[in-house]
Amino acid sequence: MSRPLRLEYVDALYHATSCGDRRDDIYESDSDRQAFLVLLSA
Repeated sequence: MSRPLRLEYVDALYHATSCGDRRDDIYESDSDRQAFLVLLSA
């Protein structure tokens, strides 16, 4: 059985995590991390 769909709201704030499964890194390099921050700030 799949999980229910996530509710999304206009103008809502959402939490972005900074680690992957089992606390693995989610960025392969510092430039990947910087690119994510640029996209996040747009």
